[in-house]
Amino acid sequence: MKKDKTHIHWYPGHIAKAERKLKEQLSLVDAVIEVLDARLPISSCYTDITRLLGQKPRLILLNKSDLTIKSELAPFIKYIETISGCKVFTTDAKNSKDLNAIVNNAVEISEPRIQAIMAKGLLRRPARVMVVGMPNVGKSSIINKLTRSSKTKTGAKAGVTRQQQWVRINPKLELLDTPGIIPMRQGDQEIAKKLAFVNSISENAYSNEIVAQELLNILDVRQEKAFRDYYKLSEDKELNIDNIALERNWLLTGGSTDRERTSVYILRDFREGKIGKFILDKLPQ
Repeated sequence: MKKDKTHIHWYPGHIAKAERKLKEQLSLVDAVIEVLDARLPISSCYTDITRLLGQKPRLILLNKSDLTIKSELAPFIKYIETISGCKVFTTDAKNSKDLNAIVNNAVEISEPRIQAIMAKGLLRRPARVMVVGMPNVGKSSIINKLTRSSKTKTGAKAGVTRQQQWVRINPKLELLDTPGIIPMRQGDQEIAKKLAFVNSISENAYSNEIVAQELLNILDVRQEKAFRDYYKLSEDKELNIDNIALERNWLLTGGSTDRERTSVYILRDFREGKIGKFILDKLPQ
């Protein structure tokens, strides 16, 4: 059967194994830090997170917030806090001002379980917190920031972290890094496309051309202007892959546009924040 290039497919065999392992490790931790991509504050949330984590106390970090406009992010923070009952912090790998707040809150939400352990006659130990989230939302980068080192493996492609690993943050806190968790099935193609925009899905699961054009299609007026300004595309020309390729002179032998090269650059420029700051989700009504 020929593969439908307009549909985003994934068959992450390691995801089922990682999910089982994550459930096994839950008994070892006192609380959970869930990392989301601030550009997709709704779509990068694991939709069945409560089934996965049960009643573990949770702290939510909107990572890569430096790639968004903070004022536009504020209503999403309020919404997420309301529906989850969890504290939400914005963070990014470059800024260390939020370190103490994140560490202190992780220790704070772990305290009830530690008190229960001490009530059984055991000595106080560091809070043990698991870090979870979709692939490439920046879990390992956050841990590296917290440790001010590079003890965990990081990478720009989805799925770099494969094995769980403990990291001592300070005498009060230990973190467990985990492989990225995505749903076994994704019935909502709109969410799947957004995850592809930010590289949370393996590049083997989609066509760069399809995803790049879909990104151009969903932009609002301000975001579209940022793309036009970056690629120097005038208002009288449609914002599409071919016109961007022509403007940049990315052509194949014979003069036709190099759509694959252009698509790769569009996605890369967006992901690296070169074009501007974006939030691609909309608040639910």
